[in-house]
Order: sequence, then structure tokens, then C-alpha cells
Amino acid sequence: MESPRLVSHVGAPTAWVETYGCQMNVSDGELMHGILAAGGFEPAASIETADVILVNTCAIREHAEQRVLGRVGELNRLKLERPDLVIGVTGCMAQRLGDALLERAPYVDLVMGPDGYRSLPDVLARLRPDRLAPQPPSDRRPDSPARRPLPVLDAAPQVVLELDSGENYEGIPVRRTSRVSAWVPIQRGCNHRCTFCIVPYVRGPEKNRAPEHILDEVRAIAEDGITEVVLLGQTVNAYESGDCDFPRLLRAVARIDGIRRVRFMSPHPNDVTPALVEVMASEPAVCPHLHLPVQAGHDRTLKRMLRRYTVSSFMEKVRLVRDAMPDIALSTDVIVAFPGETDAEYRATLDLLREVRFDDAYLYKYSPRDGTPATRLPAADFVAADEAQARLEHVIEVQRAITAEIQHAEVGRTVELLVERQARSAGDVLGRTGTNKMAAFPGDEGLVGSFVDVRLADTTGATFRAERVRESVGVA
Repeated sequence: MESPRLVSHVGAPTAWVETYGCQMNVSDGELMHGILAAGGFEPAASIETADVILVNTCAIREHAEQRVLGRVGELNRLKLERPDLVIGVTGCMAQRLGDALLERAPYVDLVMGPDGYRSLPDVLARLRPDRLAPQPPSDRRPDSPARRPLPVLDAAPQVVLELDSGENYEGIPVRRTSRVSAWVPIQRGCNHRCTFCIVPYVRGPEKNRAPEHILDEVRAIAEDGITEVVLLGQTVNAYESGDCDFPRLLRAVARIDGIRRVRFMSPHPNDVTPALVEVMASEPAVCPHLHLPVQAGHDRTLKRMLRRYTVSSFMEKVRLVRDAMPDIALSTDVIVAFPGETDAEYRATLDLLREVRFDDAYLYKYSPRDGTPATRLPAADFVAADEAQARLEHVIEVQRAITAEIQHAEVGRTVELLVERQARSAGDVLGRTGTNKMAAFPGDEGLVGSFVDVRLADTTGATFRAERVRESVGVA
């Protein structure tokens, strides 16, 4: 039998989008699927049979970029068997590396940054006009916005890196990958200039969508039977458009018929206000979980990071939130071994974790990103690699113990889960609590998308084992 990699394609061209990185990248992957569908592409049944493979990338840490480069190298083996295959690298890593990516991976046909997706079908058509020319889809609405034309380039590969201050991708029908939860970007880019962060340079300044467009999108999501939405932005709670700020938008989203859960990622501590906390505490649909990135536990390190708050002001935010919502779950981000971080400053971060007792934390060691201010700090400030690794391993150990203690204290509680998918353990499904914790319990795929009450019976320290406490199920 002929290998599927060698089968000639017929019918509409097909595309495969493989995403790495944050929730915004996942949302961008869904956006690309929608744009490609509007250009006559169909999702590929497998990566081996795709006409186009797009690797949607992250640039936050060096490890993520190395992983992508390795993956693109693996995909080149498919291209050697099918020379007409188009391989593209999109997203933040593409924007950061630009033409240099082609030097490291000369078999890549397309390098496209986050503001170029609207013209994706046209750019692909230049690469393979005999196979990938855009086709008008049968379901395209007459009022659908046209793709923005790009100047004709002389030769492949195609490089599209212009940042567009007006590009919010309004009017593009998104092809969602989940029937349980929907990502809704309300903001793109970032106005902060944290010295360790590449995001403002690869996604540009903050761009906020109009509230009426966001609310229309959420209403359509609810009408489609999806009951949970996650509002996305680089500093999502800094959202402001006209006279609508983030607390006002959050309340409006939470009150849309059919929406039972609202989450948002990723907020900045400075924009956690009494107004936001009041909405979170008073609107039942807003989940009792807040991601509050602290990054470091010492004022000198925070100042060098340009985080624009102190340990004291951060702790005031924690108290504000917990006074209004004592049972809220808090999570955070921490970077250890930032250039110039002393052992005492590192231990101050450990002390902060022990004091706040976050339910969960995303823990990293500093990763230099070319073009960010932190890379220009004196070479003597950089923490030795072995010391940085030791600090990371120790902070992980400390936080795991805190998380395990919090999890074990919750055993025996009855909670409501939104069932998301089948679990790895045979015969189980996996659901998420309002506090963003995962639990597995016996069930089949028919429960996916439903709300189920369970008792938390046991925990591994990271996830829970649960038992159904009643047979009635709230269908999403």
C-alpha cells in the first residue's frame, strides 16, 4: 500500500496548524483556521497529508524556540518526500527572528508575524499558485471583510513581519477547537516594558477591541452551546475602550444568557482595582480564580524588572482580593535568577510564596531574549547557569509543597466540575473546578461539556480523584 505521505491531494487544499505557547497563541491558531477556511482551505486529516503545515510559535523563552526549531527540522523530512509541501512558521518567534529564521531553517517557506494572518491565503497562493490559490468559500457572507492585499514579492520564501496598529482581526469567523470553552481575545499587544519580556516587541503596543464586538462574539458563542469563555489579553485587566473599562466589560460578559463561567488571562497586579474585585465577588459566572503574576519577591529585583509595583503594594492587592473572596484560588508567575538577583533577594521570593500560599505557580529561570533591556545589563550581573538551575529546582520544591498542602485540605469538599475531556486513566473523564483545579472521575465521553457535582476523594498534589455525588447533570 502506498504511504499516505506520497498520496497526491485532490479537492480543496488542506492545512495543519500546530501551536506552541500561551493561550493567546492557541486563540491565534483558531483564528488562522478561520482565515484559511474563508480562503477555501480545509483542515488536514493528518499532518502527513497536509498541503500546508503552519507551526504557530512562542518567543517568551529560549527553550520554547529551540523546541520549535527542532520540530521544524523534523517536518523537513516530510518536505523531502513531498517537495510541494509548504512549511510556515508563524507567531511571536517568527516576528522576533524574521529573516534569521530562514538562515537557521532554509527549508521554511513562510515566516509570518502575529499581524499578518489576515492575508495568509494570498501569501500561500504566491508560494504554490497551482495548488493554493484562494477559493471563494460557499459559506462566505457578502459582508465579510476582504483580506488586506500585500505587495507582490519577487520570490519565495515569503516574509511578512509588519506590525499593524489597527489589526484586531474583527470580522474573521474563528474555527474553534473546543466545544467546552472558548478563547475570546479582547486585547492584543502590550504597553508595559518589563525588561525581561519580548512580547511588546513581537506583538506591538496594546490594541483593545470595541466592547460591542466582544459582546457580540460572546453571544454567538453562547448560542452555539459553549458555556465558558476566557477573555484574553497581555494585560487583560488594563482593557479600556471608550467609556468601557475591564470591570464593566467583565460584568457585561458574565450576564450574557447561556454563559455559566467567565475567566480571564493574564492580568497585571497594578490593574487589580476595587471595582474589578467587586465584579468578581458579585457576579456568579465569574470564576473564583485570579492569576496574579508577581515575578519576584524583592523590591530591588522588581525595580530592575520594571514591574511598577513593590512587594508591599502587591501584598495589598492580595489582601484586597482575599478580603472580598476568602475562598478564591490564586496563581502566579515567578522568574528566578534574574540578572543581579542576590541569594538574599531570591530567598525573599521564597518567603513571599510561603506568605501568600498561591494555589499554583508557573516557575521559570530567567531566559535572555535578544532585544529586551535585561540583556544589556552588565555581564557580571548574570547568575551562573548551575546556580540558576539550583534556584529553579528549589523554588519548584517549595511551591509543590504549598500546592500539595492546599490540595489535601480540599479533599472531602463537594465541587462543580465542567467536564472537558476524557482522562488518561481508562474509564475516566477530566473536569475543571471554578477555582481552576482539575479532577478525574469515572465517566464517558458523553459527559464532555456538562457540569457535574463531585466529591474530591483524593489528590496527587496536582490533580484530584473525584466521585459523583448525584446523578443529575447540568448540560452545557
